[in-house]
Amino acid sequence: MADDLALALELADVADEITRWRFRARDLVVDTKPDLTPVSEADRAVEQALHTRLADARPADAVVGEEYGERGSAGASRRWIVDPIDGTKNYVRGMPIWATLIALEQDGELTHAVVSAPALCRRWWAARGQGAFVNGARLHVSAIDDLADAQLLWSGIEEWDEVGRADAVITLARRCWRSRGVGDFWQYMLVAEGAAEIGLDPVVSLWDVAAPLVIVEEAGGRFSDLSGTGGADGGSGVATNGLLHEAVLEIVAPPTTR
Repeated sequence: MADDLALALELADVADEITRWRFRARDLVVDTKPDLTPVSEADRAVEQALHTRLADARPADAVVGEEYGERGSAGASRRWIVDPIDGTKNYVRGMPIWATLIALEQDGELTHAVVSAPALCRRWWAARGQGAFVNGARLHVSAIDDLADAQLLWSGIEEWDEVGRADAVITLARRCWRSRGVGDFWQYMLVAEGAAEIGLDPVVSLWDVAAPLVIVEEAGGRFSDLSGTGGADGGSGVATNGLLHEAVLEIVAPPTTR
C-alpha cells in the first residue's frame, strides 16, 4: 500500500503525544515484568493506542508488540512490529534517550520503519527503495573503511558478560578510534546518520531492531546478528556502515559461528 509510510508516521504522532505527556511525570506508574525489566503505564498506553488505530486502518494486518504480544489476523501476510518505548529504563529514570519503534513486515520482508524520539526532537524513517531520512534530511552511512578510524557504540558491559563476549567487544573497542556506551535504538540511528560506524547489542528482541534494520540498510549500511545472519530475529544486533561489517564480525562473533 502506497500510504503505509504515511500511516507509520501517523502512528508515531499518536505515540509521541502519549510519551511526551507522561515523561518525567511524578505519578508515572512503573511495574516490574516477570523478566524483571520495568514497564511503565506509557508503554502499555502507546501499544494499546497503536493496536486500536491499526485495527481501524488495517484490519487484515497482524500486530506484534513488546507488551501485548501478537494480535490480529492469523496467517496474515502483513505484520506491524511495535516497541512502544525502546529505552524504558531511560524513560522511567528521566533520561531523554528513548523512542517508539514501528516497522511493517510484508511476506517476511521488513519494508517500512519509523523511529521517533520526541525528547531528542528527532524522527527517522525509511521505506524499501526510497532511502532513509531524519527530520526530512536524507541519511547515508559513513565511508570509513578502517577500524582504526571508526567510532564504536555499544551497550552496557553487563549484557556482554551475560553472553560471554565481553572480552571480544573490549578487543574491538581497542581496535577502534573511539568507543562510547550509547545502546538501544540511538546507536543504530547514529550509524545510519554516518556519525558512527558500528553499533552493537548482544541481546535484542524482534521489536528492538526491526525498525532500525530498515533505516540502517536504506542508509547504505548493513545489519545482522552476531553470527552474521541478516534479519531482525537473530537475538542480537550488529549495525555497521557495511565496509567494516566483516572486520567487526571477525572479532565479536561467537567462535562456533566463524
